[in-house]
Amino acid sequence: MADMPAALNDHPKSDLAIQRKVLDELAWDTRVTATEVGVEVRDGVVMLVGTVDSWAKKVAAEEAAHRVSGVLDVANELSVVIADDEPSDTDVATAVRHALHWDVFVPDQRIMTTITAGIVTLRGTVDTYAQRQHAANAIRNLAGVRGVVNEIVVEPSNITAEALRATIRNALDRHADRELDKLEIDVDRGRVTLHGHVQSWREHDLVVGAVTGTRGVKTVIDRLRLA
Repeated sequence: MADMPAALNDHPKSDLAIQRKVLDELAWDTRVTATEVGVEVRDGVVMLVGTVDSWAKKVAAEEAAHRVSGVLDVANELSVVIADDEPSDTDVATAVRHALHWDVFVPDQRIMTTITAGIVTLRGTVDTYAQRQHAANAIRNLAGVRGVVNEIVVEPSNITAEALRATIRNALDRHADRELDKLEIDVDRGRVTLHGHVQSWREHDLVVGAVTGTRGVKTVIDRLRLA
């Protein structure tokens, strides 16, 4: 691999500090077996490598890395390898259907699933982006799931871009602990792109949650950064 330009690789101590914090966070998170996850950091970008035995652990490791102060980007390269005695695709399909059915926030009759080698593909239509997210969250912790591909489409809304932007701003004003006027919210036919800086991962989740919960949002492009 070619040497990194000096301007892009002049903070090795910072990278080492971030690596240590991420490793400590993984060791603290009871959902993750820290010894399964390797952590590499280059120019502030965290790379998670190794093998885990569930999709849930892969997602949990990513969430743990993002909670660490100073982490801007995470490349989740963890592989999910299911043990031989794990559920078959038929078993997974049954569990997925039950999980979708029992989640009161998911319109399960409008969602179809396909399971191939443990990869669950979700298709169908829902009324809100939040419902789309709920469907994926309902199944990610199931045994035998190696990955989730969410192809659910949010039905079009008649709300204008200006009205949607105003609704999102009002939600942020109600939810936020401080003013978030510096955030940029771009709206294009229901696709919302977020730009700007937040103070913590908790604040990040609050902002994204307020947007995903707003009727009329079809998809969210998250370009927020930690200050």
